[in-house]
Amino acid sequence: MQLYYRVQGCGSPILCLHGHPGSAHTMAVFTERLARGYQTIAPDLRGYGRSRVGRPFTLEESLTDLVDLLAERHLDQAILLGWSLGGILALELALRYPQRVAGLILVATAARPVGNHPPATGWDLVNTALASVLNRLAPGHTWVTQGLGPRSLYRYLLQRHSVAAYERLAQEGFGAFWGTSRQAHRALNQALQKGYNRLPDLAQITVPCLVLCGAEDRHITAAASLETAHHLGQAEVHCYPHTAHLLPWEIPDQVLGDIETWLQGQPSFRDLGRR
Repeated sequence: MQLYYRVQGCGSPILCLHGHPGSAHTMAVFTERLARGYQTIAPDLRGYGRSRVGRPFTLEESLTDLVDLLAERHLDQAILLGWSLGGILALELALRYPQRVAGLILVATAARPVGNHPPATGWDLVNTALASVLNRLAPGHTWVTQGLGPRSLYRYLLQRHSVAAYERLAQEGFGAFWGTSRQAHRALNQALQKGYNRLPDLAQITVPCLVLCGAEDRHITAAASLETAHHLGQAEVHCYPHTAHLLPWEIPDQVLGDIETWLQGQPSFRDLGRR
């Protein structure tokens, strides 16, 4: 299918893959800064945002979409940056199409994703709904950052309930949640029910890798991310204290600074060629 995508900047290409729920817009925290020195390509994955579908699909079809997107952009290779589900797709692309992948940046993700999210209570759901609506109306309001937010399910997504993080939630996360189709929910659930585990295959990945995780992540635990890094041949790792699954919105300057430093230290990334 024809994916909707956003292109910014110029230079070596970085394909930015969002999580679930998500969209190209939720990757702005990366693209706004990385586009200063690189060409960033951020698609809405199949079934998300503007890449609508009218039938059920599998995550494997999303891989084909992304290979087609690289071909459309006349790119032999790209650096892949994946957040959560996007990181899982990045790993799959590196395993199935190694000639297309120059390097991996894996954020809050794992080759064997494990979560320890407690069951949601009724009050969790009520507080989350109220926090979401109020935050949409008044992004980063004190009633949200210091009141409803820390008492809602957002406490498992964020450890730092800052105004900036809640502004991202209002401006990017809210629309991404409502723009995620039921087919996308179904495709992810089917993949998880199969017990996804690519750890035994990671030795096949020989490109440079950067693994970033939040120490308090409950959706994909830091232990799962570190386990992935251990199985990768060339992996630099940063585990940030007092952060969770939305760590790029919690500590954007630190995360982007570490990504830029790593990118600049990889001579093979300079001037990735076009066909």
